[in-house]
Amino acid sequence: MLRIAVALVMVGLPVWGWAFSVTFINPGHHDEAFWVDASRGMQSAARSLGIDLEIVYAERDVLQQIELTREVTARPPAARPDYLILSVEKGSFAAQMTLAEAAGIPVFLAYNGLLPSEHQQYGLPREHFSELLGSLTPEAEDAGYLTAKKLIDAARYKGLSAPDGRFHLLALSGDRSTDSSIQRNEGMRKAVAEAGDVVVDQLVQTDWRQDVAAFKAGQLYQRYPDATLAWSGSDQVAFGAMSALGRRIPGKDVLFSGVNTSAEAMQAVISGKLTALAGGHFMAGAWALVVLYDYQHGIDFADSEGLEMARPMFTLFSPAKARRYLAIFGASGVPSLDFRPFSKALNPAVDHYDFELARLLEP
Repeated sequence: MLRIAVALVMVGLPVWGWAFSVTFINPGHHDEAFWVDASRGMQSAARSLGIDLEIVYAERDVLQQIELTREVTARPPAARPDYLILSVEKGSFAAQMTLAEAAGIPVFLAYNGLLPSEHQQYGLPREHFSELLGSLTPEAEDAGYLTAKKLIDAARYKGLSAPDGRFHLLALSGDRSTDSSIQRNEGMRKAVAEAGDVVVDQLVQTDWRQDVAAFKAGQLYQRYPDATLAWSGSDQVAFGAMSALGRRIPGKDVLFSGVNTSAEAMQAVISGKLTALAGGHFMAGAWALVVLYDYQHGIDFADSEGLEMARPMFTLFSPAKARRYLAIFGASGVPSLDFRPFSKALNPAVDHYDFELARLLEP
């Protein structure tokens, strides 16, 4: 477990109102590219808005996510945060939410929302769990759809059909139970269904691990030698699948896709090893802080945006956009951005949240 505390002394930034505190239980590893960028984005938003932010890492251990929630909620009342941000994974929601409810700490979900089975059991936010304020999730289906469609279009352009005249695709998913993983798979299947001449030879789960992806991809290449498309649920999964390719060349003999915005992934887009890459959703935690800032200052997102917000956050990266991204975000992952223009409390003219990364990449 790793803890990062951001103690904020706001000098010269005209934020108004009273300071408040937020703890984010980050489900990832403390050195995992996506979750590090997610934390940096949140730190940038916290600095901009004057929020006291604490981040603790669960190191991809679902039991540790619950234990960290237990530790935070067991603190003396004066030491507890005003809000908890959770990214629930692998069935951790009920246990984490029960602890927060008992402690009277409001919870906001980011990155992953409630699963259909959890909706059926607990209803909407603010129903069964009164302290569950709502959620903000990326339109994860977009990531699966955009990357799969780009793969298919590129395969047609390169003439990579099999002897049966169809294009054969291998799908390496994240996991079986996470909301974002399920939706990415749905997006991929939507693109395949629209194409009409694409076959998903097999979909396997990798638990988001590069080594697992490499092992399973090696088996798939032997089982389906005609497959020329490898769709992946993340960039690290894609790199694992690439490492098992053998003598064939990524971007030429087999086309790969991925999701996320690591520097390694951007360089792979520029070099042509990655044919399709979508990302931008790492900022969901930062946007969640904007929503909580407004909620703290009397603007309830439920009134105009809904309790469960799903927003477009994914951009499909071309080599030019990848270079632009690295120029802006490459040095430290996330620069010191000003999030105040996105706040409704600070900008009465803002009537709808716009949480897309694409406009930050415009020249």
